[in-house]
Amino acid sequence: MRRLFLEPLYANGNDMKSKDRLPDKKSKVTVREVALLAQVSETTVSRIMRKEGSVANETRERVMNAVRELGYVPNRLAGSLASLNTNLVGVLVPSLQNIVFPEVLRGIQAGLSGSHMQAVTSVTDYDFATEESMVRGLLAWNPAAVLVTGLNHNEATSRMLRQSSGRVVEMMEVDSEPIDVAVGMFHRSAGYETARYLLQKGYRHFGYVAHDIGPDRRARLRHEGMAQALSEAGLGFIAESRAETPSSIGIGKVMTARLLERAPDVKVAIYSNDDMAVGGVFHCMEAGLSIGSDLSIFGFNGLEIGRHLPQPLSTMRSNRFLIGKTAIEQILQSPERPAEPVRIDTGFEIVEGATA
Repeated sequence: MRRLFLEPLYANGNDMKSKDRLPDKKSKVTVREVALLAQVSETTVSRIMRKEGSVANETRERVMNAVRELGYVPNRLAGSLASLNTNLVGVLVPSLQNIVFPEVLRGIQAGLSGSHMQAVTSVTDYDFATEESMVRGLLAWNPAAVLVTGLNHNEATSRMLRQSSGRVVEMMEVDSEPIDVAVGMFHRSAGYETARYLLQKGYRHFGYVAHDIGPDRRARLRHEGMAQALSEAGLGFIAESRAETPSSIGIGKVMTARLLERAPDVKVAIYSNDDMAVGGVFHCMEAGLSIGSDLSIFGFNGLEIGRHLPQPLSTMRSNRFLIGKTAIEQILQSPERPAEPVRIDTGFEIVEGATA
């Protein structure tokens, strides 16, 4: 474990009295504060948050801007339950298309076994606006904790998570400082070590094949680490082939073909993940290329499918099950946030397969 480091007017134009002014600092934002900032009634705010009835678009936009600015979260628990935490643990992952995040969820479930808590899972599709909406919906039930993927969120989501009363665990990476606790690996270092490993094996003609890494910060960090290691050796990627879609075996196959069309002298291709790398293997098999001789292939994640190829995939293994289990253990150990943010590095491991 490593420890790290408006004063608006009413809609009718009358000045607010001192008791009506927004507080400088608050632990829980109320409907009334949102209404004051947006210059609408509390009823209008409630209707918009419940998505009931028709409201003018301009009014809705003004209210939602106030909601984001204040970090407001509606409270779905009424009466005496309103001040209590539930036994819910909200879990947000970006995708379920491959085994990466299901393995994290298995770790979470294993950590919860025998406890009184229950996980509720949502998928964000790597979209910040979707994540914001889902976080707001989860926090409305006052969960004991929220587990989100990654350390990068939009401003409104970060504000809600910072102001929430429960624990916040940011999973998969520890490359920067978290809100509460982060559990994962250093992705920039993983990318750097990947390139260093291949350089030490004598490779000099590098290519890069990836899915759409625009919304995938962790893949971008790995690419930055690879580029740094290659630059230090006086090299770089001869060519890159990036899709504009999420990763899949089929996309990896297509992108490998495009890479070799652009730069047939590439001798080793590094892939954004194992799905894409397996697609590269299939392209080589179909095109009659000798894997390891005509083209070497290196993936990321250490998925089971890579181990069972005719030539086992060379890759970087991430400890996904451990990430999920450790995230839950942090919550069970203490319901209170630590005095300083905590980063827990679960590490990574190079798997020496037969493809590189």
